[in-house]
Amino acid sequence: MLRFRLGDIPVEVRFSHLLFCVLLSTLMVRDMPVLEPGVWPYVALHDTAHPAYGRTTLLVALGWVGLLFSAVLVHELGHALMLRAFGLRPSVRLLWLGGHTRPQTPASLRWYQHALFTAGGPLAGFFLALGALGAWRYLAPPDAHAARFLLSWCFVINFFWTLFNLIPVPTLDGGTLVTTLATRFFGKAGFLAAQFGALVLCVGVVAFGAQRAPVLALLFGLYGLQALRLFLSAARGQLRVEPSPVPAPLADALKQARGALADGRLDEARAGGRRLLETPELPPEFVSRAHHLLGWVALKEGQGRAALDHFSQVRRHPVETHALAAAFSLLGDEPRALALWEMAWSETHHPTVLHEYAGSLIRAERVQAALGLPGVQPEAAFLCAGRTLFTRGAFSEAAAVSEAGLAHAPAPRLAYDAACAHARARHLGDAVRMLRRAVELGFEDVSYAASDEDLAPLHGHPEFETWLEGLRKSPSA
Repeated sequence: MLRFRLGDIPVEVRFSHLLFCVLLSTLMVRDMPVLEPGVWPYVALHDTAHPAYGRTTLLVALGWVGLLFSAVLVHELGHALMLRAFGLRPSVRLLWLGGHTRPQTPASLRWYQHALFTAGGPLAGFFLALGALGAWRYLAPPDAHAARFLLSWCFVINFFWTLFNLIPVPTLDGGTLVTTLATRFFGKAGFLAAQFGALVLCVGVVAFGAQRAPVLALLFGLYGLQALRLFLSAARGQLRVEPSPVPAPLADALKQARGALADGRLDEARAGGRRLLETPELPPEFVSRAHHLLGWVALKEGQGRAALDHFSQVRRHPVETHALAAAFSLLGDEPRALALWEMAWSETHHPTVLHEYAGSLIRAERVQAALGLPGVQPEAAFLCAGRTLFTRGAFSEAAAVSEAGLAHAPAPRLAYDAACAHARARHLGDAVRMLRRAVELGFEDVSYAASDEDLAPLHGHPEFETWLEGLRKSPSA
C-alpha cells in the first residue's frame, strides 16, 4: 500500500491498482502499434533484433503505467476537488482498475452537491484529455516521437475513460448522475426508470459482445445484475429512494445543539441531542445525527464508553477516525486507539491529531517513535499523553508521564499538570515539588492556581499555602 498527500487530500494506492496498471501496460506495449512503421520507437518495439529493443520497450511500458495511473488519479481528484469546493474534507483510494473518493463527514450531500461531485471526475478527465491534445498539437516538437506518442495516448485514454464513466449504468458515474437527477425530479418512478434503462442497455451490450468482446460482455453483465438488484429492491419497498422531507423545527434544533457543542456548552448540547431522540417518529437521518452529536458530547466529557455507544448507532455516515481513537484512548484500550490515531493522522495531517497520535505512542511506552514523528513538539505530545490519563482517572500514571516529559521539554505547563495529577492522587508532597518546579520554569498565574479545582486537595497544606503566598509576592505576579 502506498500513501501520500496532494495538498490536504490524503491518497491511498492499493497494490491491486498498481498490479492492474502494470498488467494492462504490458498488454498495450505487446499488442498495439506505437507509431508509423520505420519511425522510432516503432522499429525498436517490433524488431527484437534492434539494439534498443529492451530499453525502448521498458521506457514505453513505464510510460503506459504512468498514463493509466494518472488517468485514474486525476479522475478521483476531480471528485475530491468538488468536495473541497463544498467545504468538505475528501479522501481518495485507488484500487483495482478504478478508485473511490468519499467525504470525511457525517453529513449527507444534498442532491445537487451529489450530482456535481459525481460529475467532477469525468470533467477532470476531459480537461486532462484536452490538455494532452493541446500539448501534442502545439508544444511537442515533431521529432520528439516518444513524447508525442505518450501525449497522444494520454488524450485517447482520458477521453475514452471519461466517455466510459458517463455510461448510465450502476457503479459508473453516468449511472449515479442519471439516478440522482431522476430521483430528485421524479421520485421513486424516476429511480425505477433509471435502473430499468440501465438494465436494457446492459442486456444489449451483453448480447452484442458475447462473441465479439467477451470481457466487455462479462463486465456489463455485472452492471446489469446490479441494476436488476436495485430495481427489485426499490419496487418491493426494501430500498428508500425518495428523500424524506426535513422538518424545519428538527433542523433548527440540531443546528442549535451543534452550535452549543462548538461553543463548549456541553449541557445544552446534550439536552438538545436527547430532545431530538425523544421526538416521536424521528427520521432515521436525524437519529444518526443526534447520536453523532451525543457521541462528541461524551468525548468532551471524557466518557469513552458512552461515546462509542452513541457512535455505534450512527448509520449511513462515517464517524471521524480521530473520534473513535479518542474514545478508545479514554477507555484505556491503547493498542486499538494507537492504530486509529495512526489512521487519523494519515487522513487529516492535522497538528492536533499528530500530537494525540504521539501521546498515544507515549502511553504505549514508545517515546522515541512519538518524538520521531515529523513536526511533533515534545511538550504538546507529553501534554496530550498525560491529559488523557488524567481524564480517565489514572492520576499516578498521568503524573509520571508529565514528569518524564520534563526531560524532553522543560515547560511550566508540564510541571503544573504533573502537580495537578499528584494532587488528585493525594501525593501532596510530590504535588508541591512539581509546583515549585513549575515556578522555576516560568509559571506565574497565581489566580489560576488558587482557584484550580485539581489543586483542591492541597488547600490548607502548609507547603502549598507557603508556595502560593510566595507566588503572590513574586515580581512577575
